Amino acid sequence: MIHIENLTKNYTNFTLQLSFDLPEGKVSGLVGKNGAGKSTTIKAILGLIKRNGGKVEVFGKDVSDMTAADKENIGVALSDSGFSGYLTVENVIDILKNMYHCFDEPMFRQLCQVLNLPLDKKIKEFSTGMKAKLRVVTAITHNAKLLIMDEPTSGLDIEARTEILDILRDYLVKNDDCSILITSHISSDLEGLCDDIYLIHDGKILIHEDTDNILEKYGLMKVDAERYEKLDKSHILSTRKESFGYSCFTDEKQYYRENYPGIVIEKGSIDDLILMMTKGETA
Repeated sequence: MIHIENLTKNYTNFTLQLSFDLPEGKVSGLVGKNGAGKSTTIKAILGLIKRNGGKVEVFGKDVSDMTAADKENIGVALSDSGFSGYLTVENVIDILKNMYHCFDEPMFRQLCQVLNLPLDKKIKEFSTGMKAKLRVVTAITHNAKLLIMDEPTSGLDIEARTEILDILRDYLVKNDDCSILITSHISSDLEGLCDDIYLIHDGKILIHEDTDNILEKYGLMKVDAERYEKLDKSHILSTRKESFGYSCFTDEKQYYRENYPGIVIEKGSIDDLILMMTKGETA
């Protein structure tokens, strides 16, 4: 679906340079702090910014060579819907019918009903959650084979987030060859949706790992200074000095459980991954 090789984008005090692939039928998450390069990567894939070097291919074509038919196979949900706030959802339906040959109007209307999105109300009168739902519905109702989602659940309450994630899961069940590239600051959303995670920091990929491995094998140990000195550090990815001693992030928590009885190791999370790999000292 997506092939990125040595993508380079230069800014005054920042350079994005990375490579990765998103194959058919996979859901990948991009995580990292604000300014890490997530949105720049999304914009490069969509051809919204001019890159300084490297390859960016979607469906086997350079993004600059994609046809209108190719672009119909991409569903996009960015922070801005692109629709004027003075439009109603009925107006949006008319626009989408003209934009996409494969627009599924019955599906769009059904999802609007399920999600309580009124068809006759102007978008500017929608709440933040309603606008987010509309962006996702717009992205998936023309049978896209690739979904690009930039912070689709940002700023939403748990109920609205759950509704959006359920929509995406249902879409994947019905379209098992579809791929999704999604960014989010909400780790629990990604943990329940993504097959793998890319951690981006300062424009580069620090870690690429299957989500299951992060949740099953990674862990956060908290030890005093004396015990830290005695630890085998071969499986410690990063450490942080704390008031009690050290926090240690490992990709083999079972190793330390077996070899250091009594040590306390918390389950690793994507939040821990981001914090420890960007704020800690690499081992």
